[in-house]
Amino acid sequence: MSTPEAFSFAINNRLDGGRHGRAGVINTPHGAIATPAFIPVGTKASVKAVLPETMKELGAQALLANAYHLYLQPGSDIVDEAGGLGKFMNWSGPTFTDSGGFQVMSLGVGFKKVLAMEAVDVRSDDVIAKGKERLATVDDEGVTFRSHLDGSTHRFTPEVSMGIQHRLGADIMFAFDELTTLLNTRGYQEKSLQRTHEWAQRCIDEHERQSAARTHRPYQALFAVIQGAQYEDLRRKASRELESIRGSAGTSFDGYGIGGALEKHNLGAIVGWCSDELPEDKPRHMLGISEPEDIFTAVENGADTFDCVNPSRVARNAAIYVAEGRFNINTARFRRDFTPIDDTCDCYTCAHYTRAYIHHLFKAKEMVASTLCTIHNERYTIRLVDRIRASIEGDYFDDYKAETLGRWKGRIATP
Repeated sequence: MSTPEAFSFAINNRLDGGRHGRAGVINTPHGAIATPAFIPVGTKASVKAVLPETMKELGAQALLANAYHLYLQPGSDIVDEAGGLGKFMNWSGPTFTDSGGFQVMSLGVGFKKVLAMEAVDVRSDDVIAKGKERLATVDDEGVTFRSHLDGSTHRFTPEVSMGIQHRLGADIMFAFDELTTLLNTRGYQEKSLQRTHEWAQRCIDEHERQSAARTHRPYQALFAVIQGAQYEDLRRKASRELESIRGSAGTSFDGYGIGGALEKHNLGAIVGWCSDELPEDKPRHMLGISEPEDIFTAVENGADTFDCVNPSRVARNAAIYVAEGRFNINTARFRRDFTPIDDTCDCYTCAHYTRAYIHHLFKAKEMVASTLCTIHNERYTIRLVDRIRASIEGDYFDDYKAETLGRWKGRIATP
């Protein structure tokens, strides 16, 4: 089967002006990913409401699944027995898995499925959402989870996360990390950064062991995850230290994920700080963004790939993306609107259905409403990033950014 050489990254073109943005190609055992690329999220080996075959038709180059959720259901051993994540879900392209680190925050602190992207005045290291019970506790060795499904107790360590992800068989996986929030104090951020660094060393050592024991499977790339919240010195420190880590056999990380809580207005600076410190010849993945203005900012400052559940999540709540912004299709003004969602979109939904029909489906609580809107939102996001990549390759990124964000208002005007 394939060796570490089956994974590589090449840069084809760069933004001018000393910026970190670039277009390139990530090669994996299951195919190439042209970057910048949006990686849709299929948390439980499924992008909710649509078939994997549909995601291929929409232009998705790779899909990302959640190691924690697949560990609980159906079990990483079953996915391994099926031949790995791709075969299990009938997806022939590249796959990613996250480490379970996000659940450290979402189950242990906020119970929110998205990260706050604005500053808060309160600082506390014992934060918990109002009316909720903590389901995850962190210590220096790992994390103890209580399953949100049945209340059973589970223990994740760097070694456990690596074992799960190796059995899942994704082409790209992430080191186990602790995800903090903007509410945490500076002192806790420093302590957490050290813990994540120590876990990264354990991850790469276990990755080497698993890779040597699983030569019957294709090589899996391992990305480190950079934390540090909104602090420049911590982000730069984390980037430098993770880049210097080597496994006992001399292995280095294959790429880097930029994660953690951050302020939306500071997104570009944070990605830039990390890109300043990271090696040029390895890909950078931005965890959890998909809004157009955030995509442009992340790409310009050095992000090569990024994932987010948002296009599919908001679609299930009747929120639609078009060039002029985002709107809710279940409002009364679309009841007799017999035009497509977007007459410039090439997706299946826009070619075959009207706003009035989709409005009706939501009002009638028909499940296909989610399917049709998810198809459109995923295609909108994938096509946007494809065009960003083309603009970098064609040296017109700034013009395309100005044109696109000039139209994007966050909503559409009432006719």
